[in-house]
Amino acid sequence: MTRQGRFITLEGIEGAGKTTQIEDVCAYLAEQGHTVVRTREPGGAPLAERIRALLLDPAATGMAEDTELLLMFAARAEHLARTIRPALAEGAWVVCDRFTDATYAYQGGGRGLAAARIAALEELVQGPLRPDLTLLFDVPVTVGLARAERRSAVDRFEAETIDFFDRVRAAYLARAAAEPGRIRRVDAGGDPGSVAAAVRAILADFGARQPG
Repeated sequence: MTRQGRFITLEGIEGAGKTTQIEDVCAYLAEQGHTVVRTREPGGAPLAERIRALLLDPAATGMAEDTELLLMFAARAEHLARTIRPALAEGAWVVCDRFTDATYAYQGGGRGLAAARIAALEELVQGPLRPDLTLLFDVPVTVGLARAERRSAVDRFEAETIDFFDRVRAAYLARAAAEPGRIRRVDAGGDPGSVAAAVRAILADFGARQPG
């Protein structure tokens, strides 16, 4: 019988360093003998990537908040059906750049949508599926946005205000405080090597090593 895989998500505001660290997370898990599937949200499946392009398009100004929320979960439903659930069923370890915690942070904290409405969609789309471990890469908003400004293009979310990201970060930290067993905060303000070492220690504690 194939062993059920594990589901690890990476979260954080723009410029927190997730894109850099996800490569090391996947490498570490592969070193431990796991089959690893790397993916991202919004996106992670062909149709979901098309929805991602719409959500991030700087030209899509004035999008209704409910439209944004529903598009996020539409992409997530496709992602789960086409990528995440099949990989987990095959025993792979799925490593995802953002998942539903981001919806609570961005659409909930940032946009001010009620957590109960997000939770209803979460139950509808995901059922009981939740990440086994979430790594929250945390940096002050000014630090993260300064890093993000070095990128060549700015998407629709990156163009938001500092106040918006203050609310997003606060929502992330509140979720980490409420679920300390699943969400592990990582101080992402240091150099990439130090951050990677901290992450590997968390993964080792989580039990990412294959049984002997």
